[in-house]
Amino acid sequence: MSALSDDTLRKILIQIQQTAVQSQRALTACQQQTAAKQREKRILEITIQEISSLEPGINLYKGVGKMFMMVPRKEMEAELKGQEKELSDDINGLNKKAKHLEKQFNDAQNQLRDIFHHAPRQQ
Repeated sequence: MSALSDDTLRKILIQIQQTAVQSQRALTACQQQTAAKQREKRILEITIQEISSLEPGINLYKGVGKMFMMVPRKEMEAELKGQEKELSDDINGLNKKAKHLEKQFNDAQNQLRDIFHHAPRQQ
């Protein structure tokens, strides 16, 4: 049976630990980004609801820098719905990334657990 040297085993353990830590940090950042995008999406949904509840003849204005420009209702709704779709796509992408990072973290944890479980007991 070939045994790994202590130095090689130590390097492997450090690499697995680093992978676990990096995965956990990236997962946390991904979750924070997802939460921010979900808040933005909710604000857009509320804005769209408010605009659709207004009477058809009411003027709508859009902030551009330090001024406001009157925008046709259809254009405003189309722009908001486009932003909402873009945020939904971003959220879906972040959720996929989070699942991948979670799996990567769990794999690293399992590898560490297996190494310590199967390591010969030193007395």
